[in-house]
Amino acid sequence: MNEHAQNLYFFTGIGGIGMSALAQMLAGQGYKVEGSDREASPVTEMLEAHGIRVYIGQKAENVPEGTDLLVYSDAVPEDNPERIAAQERGIAQLSYFQVLGRVSSGMTTVAVAGTHGKTTTTGMLARILRDADVDASAIIGSIVEDFGSNYLRGNSDIFVVEACEYRDHLLELTPKVLVITNLEWDHTDYFPTLAALQGTFRKAIQRVPSGGYIITDPNLPAIQPLLEGVAATIIDYTKEPAYTLRLPGTFNQDNARAAAAAARVVAPHISESVIASALADFRGTWRRFQYKGKTINGIDVYDDYAHHPTAVAETLRALRQLREKEGKTGRSIVAFHPHLYSRTKDLLDAFSSAFGDADEVIIAPIYGAREIDDGTVSSAILAEKIKEQGVSARAADSLEEVESALRDMAQPGDVIITMGAGDIYKVADALVKE
Repeated sequence: MNEHAQNLYFFTGIGGIGMSALAQMLAGQGYKVEGSDREASPVTEMLEAHGIRVYIGQKAENVPEGTDLLVYSDAVPEDNPERIAAQERGIAQLSYFQVLGRVSSGMTTVAVAGTHGKTTTTGMLARILRDADVDASAIIGSIVEDFGSNYLRGNSDIFVVEACEYRDHLLELTPKVLVITNLEWDHTDYFPTLAALQGTFRKAIQRVPSGGYIITDPNLPAIQPLLEGVAATIIDYTKEPAYTLRLPGTFNQDNARAAAAAARVVAPHISESVIASALADFRGTWRRFQYKGKTINGIDVYDDYAHHPTAVAETLRALRQLREKEGKTGRSIVAFHPHLYSRTKDLLDAFSSAFGDADEVIIAPIYGAREIDDGTVSSAILAEKIKEQGVSARAADSLEEVESALRDMAQPGDVIITMGAGDIYKVADALVKE
């Protein structure tokens, strides 16, 4: 970004995980940054602790006089009162991803993409680079415990960023290094098939220059055909050794390998001991297999962002393995908050078989977000499909009912895990605050 360009930015939807990180980045560069969100959250509280003013509730009068640019989240429609006010006052507007693209174009960008593991991989990479004294900036898709933020401030031109493929946002970036953790069909409301999703990744791969790097597992069936004839150097992250981690699960081993391979490219001087130490100490991120604490009855409570069938299955498998390692034999009780009607419907069969490592499953009402319920899918339908797989499951009519059911159901020795991309984490918070 040109330091002599806009000097007052207003972020509509600043509580979004990407928006909040970008707001911190621009504020750190000397821009004045304010913003708004529909409700308070741990993210808005973090921003205010960093000196960024946040209005709760979105109104036209929130947009300050002298605003040069309104940055809006994809979740904010054109008829939002703040966007209407900006239009009426002649204030320029850009989406989060458009601004991120401008930032990326002026820096040596390392973009971390893929269906699963992006956030953890980005956080791990940022931690390695920090410990190696590489002065990189990083935008991560969750609050990293190691930094107390979803943004790591650096003063070099190295920029590590979690990249989202939805609506081709990945193509706004200009990475020299592109990390692709894995690839499965997702965002089914935008990509009608896996092939359509692969098309976006193929374009992203082709844009990496000949002096750049693609870091991935080139043997994955969905990725292998996309690498033919690319100009960049391909690095197989599976060649990295296994690392000692705090985080459980084989999927986190893959995340660590991808992060380590990327760190070697960004900082060729980096030592094996620095990589190993950083990964061993990495404490994880908010809502990624996060231990929340115990209920009043001593029941362990975890929370995870998993909202795709593979992520659900892998997380529950990791939980089972962790419990077995600890010698615990109680039930695993899962409260799942499906995200989007389209994803739930299109991946219904995969979701129905994703809960095999659970003993009891409660399905919250589908979090529709940007979508309208057409009546063709519901939490009750998903619960019935899960029951057909031999797992006890039922649907709840509200998050309050989910919380009440968990309180009634869980017994000493059990474990509770809340899962999903919506507000289900608030249930976990309530359970451990008793």
